[in-house]
Amino acid sequence: MAEKRAGRARGWSWKRGRAVALVCLLAAVLLVRPGLVPNTPGRMGSLLETFLPWLGLVVPVLLLPALSRRSFLASAALLLPVAAWFASFGGHLSAGGQAPDGAFTVVQHNISDVNPDPAATARALASTDADLVALEELTAPALPAVEAAMAASHPHRATSGTVGLWSKHPLTGIRPVDIGPEGVGEDWDRGLRATARTPQGEVAVYVAHLPSVRITPAAGLTSGRRDESAALLGEAVAAEPLDRVILLGDLNGTSDDRGLEPVGSLMNPPGPGFAFSWPARFPVAGIDQVLTRSATVVRVRSLPATGSDHRPVAADIRL
Repeated sequence: MAEKRAGRARGWSWKRGRAVALVCLLAAVLLVRPGLVPNTPGRMGSLLETFLPWLGLVVPVLLLPALSRRSFLASAALLLPVAAWFASFGGHLSAGGQAPDGAFTVVQHNISDVNPDPAATARALASTDADLVALEELTAPALPAVEAAMAASHPHRATSGTVGLWSKHPLTGIRPVDIGPEGVGEDWDRGLRATARTPQGEVAVYVAHLPSVRITPAAGLTSGRRDESAALLGEAVAAEPLDRVILLGDLNGTSDDRGLEPVGSLMNPPGPGFAFSWPARFPVAGIDQVLTRSATVVRVRSLPATGSDHRPVAADIRL
């Protein structure tokens, strides 16, 4: 009799694993509706959205306890976050292969103001044969080396403060864009706008570097200045008279982050591909972005690391 009871205890059951099933349900809901998490205190909602694709790791983590408990309930519940992850991010898996015919290629890169060899980084970016190359944290000492490395392949350029744009095509209408949040100095210059005269017609190109965010145990995600700067950038893009717009920048936030909604709501959804760009050694967040209006990003991807703490991001665009 004792052996029969032990056998039943070791068998699979629908009664065990309720805690695991509950966590699976919670993860599935957050993957589909991260906006349910409030942004106060500590902007926890934005923090979740920054690393949202990684929430899918709950599946392999919970698989072992589901199997060890021999729980039908927990094992079946694992399908919920799997389905939710594919519903939210499955489209990104379609990126890859060769660029489509006629694609307009752009590269976005924060080259780092402490890059030990900015010339080598610029040569690597020039070798991508991109139509446009946008740079952030472009310091005055690094500028001559970058210009020399890019001159042959990208003869047209525009710079403003610590951001720059190099182009194969003529650039006109170059001007700075004020995205400085309250309290920054007059020398804080991280935005520019130019018109690229491409074979497919004129395109407004914006290059932006939004303020950094910090994650601390006491305050959570400190993104107030970043969010304020994003609102100013959104105002500039909303007032842009040209229909076609390409925004290239280190936005210090992912496309899922609600703090960037003033910009993201004006642009098309990001293209397919997981272009994780930061940190360069082991990228976990796609904070370097390529966004478009009246154009379509058909593929986006991370490029090999340079001397920066970010990785470059390349995107193919159908104008």
